[in-house]
This record gives sequence, C-alpha cells and structure tokens, in this order.
Amino acid sequence: MAIEAPISKFKKTNMKIYIGLCIGLATWFAYDGYLNDSFIKENIDENGRPNATLVINQKVPPFLIGAGGLLGIYLLMIKNRKLVAENRELVINPQKKIPYDSIEKIDKTYFEKKGFFTITYKDPDGREVDFKLSDRTYDNLSSVLDHLVAQMS
Repeated sequence: MAIEAPISKFKKTNMKIYIGLCIGLATWFAYDGYLNDSFIKENIDENGRPNATLVINQKVPPFLIGAGGLLGIYLLMIKNRKLVAENRELVINPQKKIPYDSIEKIDKTYFEKKGFFTITYKDPDGREVDFKLSDRTYDNLSSVLDHLVAQMS
C-alpha cells in the first residue's frame, strides 16, 4: 500500500501569484516607460536624456516577462510531482529514494505547530543526511509521517 503526498496547493498557488506579479509589474513598467507621457516628461532632463527611473521602466519588462515564463515552466514541471511512501522506501523523485532500513531517526517535534519534520538517514556513502519535509511543499504529509513511524517501529 503506497501513500502519496502530491505537491501542495499552497506551493502551486504561490507560484501562480509570483507569475501574476511578474506579468503585472512588467505591464506597469512598460506602460510608464513607453506610453505614459506625463511620466516620461517628468523623467527626461533638459537635454532630452532619460534619467535612471525611465531607463529602468523601459529595460525591466522583458526580464519580468522572462521570469514569469520561467516560473510558469517550473510550475508545469512540478505540478504532478509527488512524494510516495511505499512498502520498503520513501520515493522523493525517481532519482532519490530513501530505504526505510537506512532511516536512523524521524524528528517530528515541530510537525504539529510548524508543519515540518526531519528524517535523518544514511546515504549509500555512509554519511548521515538530514532531509526536511514540509506541509507547505506536500499535501497529505501527516499520512506519510504516520506510515514512516509505523515502518520504523
């Protein structure tokens, strides 16, 4: 029986807010930098050269649109990602799997108040690694924690 914890709605919503913010700021800066005649007149000196404020309003919009696009691509990449607690291992992604027999301890001290817990395990090289899981990143994390604790005992 595998228990799944998909990417949280909190994380997806925040990514959408960041994308909207980038596009909104790009629109605002582009309007002020190219279309708002009173703003342009305020920020041009007597020789007709733009000051730093006008230059920033003209140069920043493409970068903000690019940042919004990159955030959108990142959102599409992570939207179906999930944490899976299987019978013998915890699968974070196809490349990272933590076998239950390598887990040394689970610190769930802050899970009720702050929504995260830490897993300490030994990696294949024999080093101790701390891995933090937060409910702001994954939904259904309490079920995964219960399954992990049950597997440890």
